[in-house]
Amino acid sequence: MKIVIKKSSKKGKRLMATFDGKKTVHFGVEKPKIGTYIDTGDKTLRKNYIARHEVREKKFYNDPMRAATLSRFILWGESDSLKRNIELYKKKFNLE
Repeated sequence: MKIVIKKSSKKGKRLMATFDGKKTVHFGVEKPKIGTYIDTGDKTLRKNYIARHEVREKKFYNDPMRAATLSRFILWGESDSLKRNIELYKKKFNLE
């Protein structure tokens, strides 16, 4: 499956992922008050985000087409680099 991630065309959303040119998922807040891990590089902020969201969203983290999954692994991924997190996301879910 091929994925393309770019700036969202939807008001209030930060990014959008298009899967095989068919399904589009918008995710992330356009202008977060505090910022995400890729904005700040703050490991404590990342840890708190993951703890807060895993309670109700962890069940979605095996579905690459969910906004919760995209946010978790791209905006709040292992790296503070958007490019690196997209690479890791593609590898994790075996995407092109």
